Amino acid sequence: MSAWLFIASFVASALGGVLGMASGIFVVPILVIAFGLDIREAIAASLVSVIACSCGSAAPFLKERLTHVRLAIVLETATTLGALTGVFFIGRIPTAYLYGLFALILALSARQMLVRRVVVVAATDAQGWADRLRLHSSFPDRATRQDVPYQVGRVPLGLVVMYGAGLMSALLGIGSGVLKIPAMDMALGLPIKVSSATSNFMIGVTAAASAGAYFARGDINIRIAAPVALGSVVGALAGTRVLFNVPADKLRVLFVVVLSLLAIQMLVSSCGISWLAGAR
Repeated sequence: MSAWLFIASFVASALGGVLGMASGIFVVPILVIAFGLDIREAIAASLVSVIACSCGSAAPFLKERLTHVRLAIVLETATTLGALTGVFFIGRIPTAYLYGLFALILALSARQMLVRRVVVVAATDAQGWADRLRLHSSFPDRATRQDVPYQVGRVPLGLVVMYGAGLMSALLGIGSGVLKIPAMDMALGLPIKVSSATSNFMIGVTAAASAGAYFARGDINIRIAAPVALGSVVGALAGTRVLFNVPADKLRVLFVVVLSLLAIQMLVSSCGISWLAGAR
């Protein structure tokens, strides 16, 4: 069973590493459906894999100057505050409504990211928050072999969306990378590769606090978490190599496809026909 857990987590983390998403959104359904694990045990192992995935991919991204560390620190404050708010509201809002809302958000994000492939909107906040916080930067693009400068725009809007990402993450028990990347792509105007790398850097920080709570309750099964974490590290490194060499347009299309599939999954969950519906 350990070998299959390793393979499953490797595939999930490789895809998560390429897209900059928490691998938990793929790992949890695999553990519950394919391996028949209890949902709490699956989520606990998934959180460990998210931390491992983030740690495994952080160093290469930092070395290649794809991760915007200063921006990640600014945005993480809003995401953490949103997660703390979400903890307070857990159980107070019908889960079906949350899934329906999340499906709508994902569908709109997929549409906007697809439109952005044709019409790239320039950052509108050349002055202001981004200037004062010195957030404008550049990154080396291996696909074009050029150093690509970019400006960070609409920082206040980005903080609001990040707060919402943390809120939805806490309420639904999923990784917030699936919302962070569209937020950085559309609200802040970041290149898709920078968004993915910065999201990878941030998701580990968010997952660490939740994993501590699960550990305190004794929900982390080391026999399951160990192969999942190991597979996640290797998968994250593989995903990192792919991200370095994939053209931005192709990466955007892949992310739109994943967003669309997740939107369908959340819509089905809102009707109570899902493995995730039993998590509450």
